Amino acid sequence: MEWDKDSIFKALGDSTRRFILDELSERSELTLYELTARLVMKHNLSITRQAIAKHLNTLEDAGLVISKRKGKYRVLMFNKEPLKNLLKGWVE
Repeated sequence: MEWDKDSIFKALGDSTRRFILDELSERSELTLYELTARLVMKHNLSITRQAIAKHLNTLEDAGLVISKRKGKYRVLMFNKEPLKNLLKGWVE
């Protein structure tokens, strides 16, 4: 699959989105509530779930985050494939 490189770089250009990817890379999956709690407590961010949801939309558009419904919860997962694909030509 081919991902849009500009979307990936745009998504990685924001420190909050990088914190989100850091948290998702440490866990196999997180709910929006769990992610918000970790960002507030671990990174001292004063951010709402609505603001995080907007960041997640950017990350999902770039293919870096996958979300699915589990009951009434939205579960978030880090997708490393776009990054592997992006760097493939440069590091191999």
